[in-house]
Amino acid sequence: MKIGDRLRELRSRRKLSVRAVALRSGISHSSISLIERDLISPSLDTLHAVLDALGTTLSGFFLDFQTVSPPNPFCRAADMTEIGRVDAISYRVIGSGFPNRSMLMLHETYAPGADTGEAFSHSAQEGGMVIRGAVEVTVAGRTSILEPGDGYYFDSREPHRFRNASKEQSEIVSAITPPTY
Repeated sequence: MKIGDRLRELRSRRKLSVRAVALRSGISHSSISLIERDLISPSLDTLHAVLDALGTTLSGFFLDFQTVSPPNPFCRAADMTEIGRVDAISYRVIGSGFPNRSMLMLHETYAPGADTGEAFSHSAQEGGMVIRGAVEVTVAGRTSILEPGDGYYFDSREPHRFRNASKEQSEIVSAITPPTY
């Protein structure tokens, strides 16, 4: 299956018009139409924007091209994909082999003093629970220090940031849907 065929299939499954995807992604409807017909090849940035509008990720999109058997529902620690920095904030993806994920599950580990930096936002919702240490979470200017067993859930369009408030490593298990981060 070609990229255009796969994009058209995803869009159809989500019952979205080309114009709706264009509005969500910021890519012109004519470009999306040309991509779906495999008349042009999208840049990675363009493909990322379109996939984001369709609620999936680049890795999930391309993983589908390789999938021939149902994905394994279990994920060993050694098999989790690292998308962060082990020396600062580690983001290990739970279920990265599952195609077309509609949520991103993460095991996050924050080194002492680690901070996500300036507050940022993206189109999603996210929630999580601190399982070790203490993490300061700021959402839309509201701040709380969360400890093991404490959780959070918010609209990710609100500016937010995370900071390890402990002198030791802190850990969170989190989910983001759709997987836009």
